[in-house]
Amino acid sequence: MLEEALREIKRGTAEIIDIQRIEKLLTSYFEDAKTYTVKAGFDPTAPDLHLGHTVLLQKLATFQKYGARVQFLIGDFTATIGDPTGKSATRKVLTNVDIVKNIESYTTQAFKILDKSKTDIVYNKDWLEPLGSIGMLELASNLTVARMLERDDFSKRYESQTPIAVSEFIYPLLQGYDSVYLKSDIEIGGTDQKFNLLMGRQLQKTYEVKKQQAVLMMPILEGLDGVHKMSKSLGNYIGVSDEANDMFGKILSISDELMWRYFELLSTKSLDEIDLIKTGVQNASIHPKMVKEDLAHEITTRFHSYEKATAAKEEFDRVHTKSKIPTDIAQFLINGEVWIAKALVECKISPSTSQARRDIKQGAVRIDQIKVSDEQLQLTSGEYVLQVGKRKFAKLKVI
Repeated sequence: MLEEALREIKRGTAEIIDIQRIEKLLTSYFEDAKTYTVKAGFDPTAPDLHLGHTVLLQKLATFQKYGARVQFLIGDFTATIGDPTGKSATRKVLTNVDIVKNIESYTTQAFKILDKSKTDIVYNKDWLEPLGSIGMLELASNLTVARMLERDDFSKRYESQTPIAVSEFIYPLLQGYDSVYLKSDIEIGGTDQKFNLLMGRQLQKTYEVKKQQAVLMMPILEGLDGVHKMSKSLGNYIGVSDEANDMFGKILSISDELMWRYFELLSTKSLDEIDLIKTGVQNASIHPKMVKEDLAHEITTRFHSYEKATAAKEEFDRVHTKSKIPTDIAQFLINGEVWIAKALVECKISPSTSQARRDIKQGAVRIDQIKVSDEQLQLTSGEYVLQVGKRKFAKLKVI
């Protein structure tokens, strides 16, 4: 069991610091049923999670399977400062209203993956606010400005004379102090969080906690394009709150190569099961499309239900395999003759008329399943089914 647990815990990781400590914690669990704590911090900066965020949650769920209690830390205090990691400018401070709203959304979505009975939701405002000015000064004395400027994001901003708020220097110390207060055994985070994660180890030693947390770092998940990290701003994301049909379709749109990365970081299938599937694809006994459909069904089931995932697959087959129109699409009404590009925008299936024109030139626009080539086309009175690409549909009635 120990070897299996270590293999699953190491699965997909970018770097682990102090694997020996993790082995000791697991051994104590298997031999003496002794639990241990794994901390992960989440700043409630936005109300919605995407699959990139869930990579950490999947790893937390793995630890829960092998004896851990998860310290699901909500950074309601640090969110008022803003994590400077990877930022080219000082981040906008959130209001308390935003924080409360985002916390509720985060936890609801997180418990679709985590075992609630093995999770402690903690808020760092509970111990950081009482620190007071003396405590903050004592904390700040643990790090020099020179050491802080070794961070790549800070050094770049300093060299380009981009402002750095003093409060941003405090952020890694506060995250590290979270580990002091919680006496965490392990902390996990993304590779971009390494400086902050190591701060927890350093401060646990400074404050004589009598332990130093192990650190496990997960890679950043690539988005649908397979190149850039999954991001809403890049439009290459799969949202946890996406409709079942959209989620299923987006997962099926990833490349065959990226599919294996998603299996490794997002699937609950064991590594042995994934290896068997890979072998099947390599010897042509299993078609890659079937494998991808299985992955899409698994993930859609996790965030919706088995029934909705199955319905999403049937709808996808209906529309894409059999070239039919979806059963449930939005309907719009426009008074008077309308330009096709404007109609696509009004029906919310194109973001702008310029993009609509580009889509027409690329052959991505259809009316009643017939490809449109005239970008100056005017739609007169009648009913139309408009389509952009494979997944965007709208019914339009012009009167």
